[in-house]
Amino acid sequence: MPLPGMVGTDHIGFTVPDLERAHEFFVGILGCTHVYTLGPFAHDDDWMKDHLNVHPRTVMRELRFYRCGTGANFEVFEYEAADGQTGPPRNSDIGGHHLAFYVHDIDAAVQYLHAEGIEVLGEPTASRNASEGQRWVYFLSPWGMQFELVSFPEGKAYEADAEVLLWNPNHPAD
Repeated sequence: MPLPGMVGTDHIGFTVPDLERAHEFFVGILGCTHVYTLGPFAHDDDWMKDHLNVHPRTVMRELRFYRCGTGANFEVFEYEAADGQTGPPRNSDIGGHHLAFYVHDIDAAVQYLHAEGIEVLGEPTASRNASEGQRWVYFLSPWGMQFELVSFPEGKAYEADAEVLLWNPNHPAD
């Protein structure tokens, strides 16, 4: 049985090392809108461990919510971890991840990222098989988090006979 009442993705949360630097990136480079801020939060009991799965004395310095186009919202945290912090995971690491943005013109978007001094990993790649029709490229935030641009203005090959379509701006609702 499915999760009762499930509608869709509300937000994606992730942690950054410097929230001011991340804010400049999300608002100034990507064009997201800052919606609101909360924090700090700290507890002298086990609340942080029990509710957030972090060391009990960790301090969540601040979190900010962002709206980026028509996709899910972002909840961006800055923590002071009581047991240390590590760098961002790679895609091949357990918990590895990336955030992908759909763009209408991937070449123009890549050119813009280069002009803004953002590290783009290679050139846009044309997908094959079920994703044929899509081009994609990864880029890194200033703190090393992985992002991706994708574009498939004419759709993807799998759509020709699919019963369920992945969300995309060309057909946002079923």
